[in-house]
Amino acid sequence: MQSDDGGWAAFDVNNTEYYLNNIPFSDHGALLDPPTEDVTARCVSMLAQLGETVASSQALARGVDYLRKTQLAEGSWYGRWGMNYVYGTWSVLCALNAAGIDHQDPMMRKAVAWLESIQNADGGWGEDAVSYRLDYRGYEAAPSTSSQTAWALLALMAAGEVDSAAVARGIEYLKSTQTKKGLWDEQRYTATGFPRVFYLRYHGYSKFFPLWALARYRNLKATNSKVVGVGM
Repeated sequence: MQSDDGGWAAFDVNNTEYYLNNIPFSDHGALLDPPTEDVTARCVSMLAQLGETVASSQALARGVDYLRKTQLAEGSWYGRWGMNYVYGTWSVLCALNAAGIDHQDPMMRKAVAWLESIQNADGGWGEDAVSYRLDYRGYEAAPSTSSQTAWALLALMAAGEVDSAAVARGIEYLKSTQTKKGLWDEQRYTATGFPRVFYLRYHGYSKFFPLWALARYRNLKATNSKVVGVGM
């Protein structure tokens, strides 16, 4: 299922005839299922956790190369299935960590710096769907949400930043916005149906992603190792 460029898509292989998106009856301008950074990251992470290594697996090595070449100039990665560059960067940093890429690798350092640069004043992270605009301008700021904050925190911790000030502020944001029911309220849409056409609000996102990030933080702080050893 790996495409020729080293990436993976959700459903198909080598589905990259982009001119088809310009025909009048194309589905929201998204007729194709091309490889994307977030799906590729999932596959890289899975292969790594099954015991594959960059040295032993051509598929894994090509996947990592795909992620290296698709990193954007500011340090982020595009995300197709979740709101957008915060989601994509979380996916990729977790995959690179699982694949054994050194936390000091320039692409990881660049991504960490980017995540820290877009942290909101309240300690959380947010991103607006307008970042999917055709005339690419990059990340578009938005009010913090619990799920997007959790993605950024999981990404930073995967890159070895559990003791950073940015992570501490993000954890405090999640703790301070937890409701009396023990959950989080989230009104913004943080998942993607078709970019620029419609977006989704998965009600589970605001429940399990913050808990995931808080548990990861607790576990890393309670051990001698600061390396995320399993999972995304």
